[in-house]
Amino acid sequence: MSHDPQDQDEGTNRRAFLGRAVSASAALGIGVSAGAWREAHADETQGAAQDRWLSPLKGKYRQVTDIYEPNDGWGLAYAHTFLASQGPQLPEASAVVILRHGGFVLSLGDEAWAKYKIGAAMNITDPATKAHAVRNPFLRPKPGVLLTDDMAIDRLLARGVIFGACNVALQVLSGRLSGQAGVTPEVALKDWTAAVIPGIHVIPSGVWGVNRAQIAGCSYCSGG
Repeated sequence: MSHDPQDQDEGTNRRAFLGRAVSASAALGIGVSAGAWREAHADETQGAAQDRWLSPLKGKYRQVTDIYEPNDGWGLAYAHTFLASQGPQLPEASAVVILRHGGFVLSLGDEAWAKYKIGAAMNITDPATKAHAVRNPFLRPKPGVLLTDDMAIDRLLARGVIFGACNVALQVLSGRLSGQAGVTPEVALKDWTAAVIPGIHVIPSGVWGVNRAQIAGCSYCSGG
């Protein structure tokens, strides 16, 4: 029996939409039907496709840092320190960073930080200015501003650290801060989705990512 590719695309798009709606509703404590949950997550039961973001993992020494709040960037410093401490074993080491809950905003580029006043809304200080951040202070910072230059997100990405950003936090926080820019939650979601730093994977949820990384052999480090 043949299948129309357009029908397949429509089904995939519908599942993706339902997945976003179900995840956001669950995070906000809104009930969803069992049928909607099953349809939204239908693709998750069909193999390892969801875990491809972890395919670069290598070696014996693996750690996932769980950043659930910005915490002045300390979680990023932990990921850097884990790799920097390996010495001769560095080729056998891999680091994963999960950005979830309030820590999700670290996955966004400067434009979103400025437009949505993320620093003021979440009380995040830019170490360079000592004021509320109007840009992502952990992305391409000036030398000497952070605890170590190598904890910057762009540098961690360049050395192969795997980043996963929580889709639930993406939807909930973009909606919550949409008023900061005077736009609808739908517009904010589009803006935030487009603002995710290239190289960072948007994953179904942060807790899902922590679980998958541990299944893949990573020890757990709380990044605050």
